[in-house]
Amino acid sequence: MRFTRGEDLVTSYMLPEAKFFGQDFCCLCGSPVPRVDRERGIVIVPMGSLDDDPGIRPMRHIFVGSKAPWLAISDALPQFAERPTEP
Repeated sequence: MRFTRGEDLVTSYMLPEAKFFGQDFCCLCGSPVPRVDRERGIVIVPMGSLDDDPGIRPMRHIFVGSKAPWLAISDALPQFAERPTEP
């Protein structure tokens, strides 16, 4: 992942007591932007920041044990109360 422009406008927020939680956002408009997690070797990309179809589909629902009680999951994808152990 690389920024083609605007990388200097990215601001990061890391929750001090959380192991992995962080949020990168545009300091002008507040929109979430991709966050590079070098420690884990991954990039977290907010789906709303994409212009085109990413070419992949959801595989599961995770952390449903803490979802809002009024949220109904209506598809047949597997659901996990916490983070699943398999990839």
